[in-house]
Amino acid sequence: MVGTTEATGQNVHANGLIQNSNGSLEEKLDELRHLMGKAEGDPLRIVGVGAGAWGSVFTALLQDSYGHLRDKVLIRIWRRPGRAVDRATAEHLFEVINSREDVLRRLIRRCAYLKYVEARLGDRTLYADEILKDGFCLNMIDTPLCPLKVVANLQEAVWDADIVINGLPSTETRQVFEEIRRYWQERITVPVIISLAKGVEAELGPQPRILTPTQMINRATGIPIENILYLGGPNIASEIYNKEYANARICGAEKWRKPLAKFLRQPHFIVWDNGDLVTHEVMGGLKNVYAIGAGMVAALTNESATSKSVYFAHCTSEMIFITHLLAEEPEKLAGPLLADTYVTLLKGRNAWYGQQLAKGALSLEMGDSIKGKGMIQGVSAVKAFYELLSQFSLSVLHPEENKHVAPVELCPILRMLYKILITREFPLQAILEALRDETMYDPKDRIEIAQTHVFYRPSLLGQQP
Repeated sequence: MVGTTEATGQNVHANGLIQNSNGSLEEKLDELRHLMGKAEGDPLRIVGVGAGAWGSVFTALLQDSYGHLRDKVLIRIWRRPGRAVDRATAEHLFEVINSREDVLRRLIRRCAYLKYVEARLGDRTLYADEILKDGFCLNMIDTPLCPLKVVANLQEAVWDADIVINGLPSTETRQVFEEIRRYWQERITVPVIISLAKGVEAELGPQPRILTPTQMINRATGIPIENILYLGGPNIASEIYNKEYANARICGAEKWRKPLAKFLRQPHFIVWDNGDLVTHEVMGGLKNVYAIGAGMVAALTNESATSKSVYFAHCTSEMIFITHLLAEEPEKLAGPLLADTYVTLLKGRNAWYGQQLAKGALSLEMGDSIKGKGMIQGVSAVKAFYELLSQFSLSVLHPEENKHVAPVELCPILRMLYKILITREFPLQAILEALRDETMYDPKDRIEIAQTHVFYRPSLLGQQP
């Protein structure tokens, strides 16, 4: 176990906090087991589905905390087999291993070191599911995790799972959970699902609305929405695993969110709970849209603090406008949304993607699944929000032209990102032209319009007026 001193039975974390691993952890596990109706001798089965950076870290955090209680809990993770690790990544992985004495010793003790030597020399091919067993996530090579129990067969992984962690991108969630449904046909108990996915789709008929990963899971599996939760927050996966202080919210039905918040909470990772499932989930997808543009502006202006602040003012005003369309009490979302946006702009993969596009290191033709980073969720989110807010049935009164327009007409940054990333009508530099347009409204005007509360459309989140 990472950071464990066996003599004291305590986890000593890098930030100096100490957590007792015998008393409180076991008590929290017992409480959750009792709530889920687990009998003595029947372990709680927790399965991560999808092994991107956040999904792998989340599963590894649980393994670090509870993995030693093997008679009470079994923790495993599923990822697709067959993804080869290229030679350059294998060489870098070898450097990471040799720079960490604890990792090096662990691999030697497990008789696993030689295969990394051979891969470094080009004498054998490593696979993503293979290295994950040793604690290496392909999307986060620089941050070794604890060894994980990896299952490459989806049916074997999930058929008897009590808790499923959805670590898949939103673009893959529906397909995988439709397959999972087949394996749950004969189930008597209903599993609990915690979704980590931050992404959305637009559903334009019969009424325009946003479709979130928890809703996709509900439709695909038939699992009641009361048993599906969303967990998100302003955090970077590698930093959380390295015990940087972080917080998150688990959102959903009270029966599950409160005990799960307690179960997941650690000294360095504080988990709060909230009943507003879909709105928090949608906001997690919204900030990815504007993070891509922020990365573009940073690269195109040589990291100009002034230009970045101009962009930030405009993009946050658009996000505030959109939240007022989506949420009845949008003010409650301001803090979480801005915090999540801030961390994504600082170090998130969507801002990084925008930077790399603007620098020419990546091209749009390469798609939105990038080696070493995984899925860039913001690209599909740009398409979803644009398509949704382009519907004239959602029209709002234009503040100056005294006519009704689709909401997207009041979101020039979103419009330009769509024309750059999706239809590719404009080059990346057009994001600066949008910012420098002298006809663009003062951001405060858009916020004032939003705060009149006349734009709220409950149907956008599938809620009744």
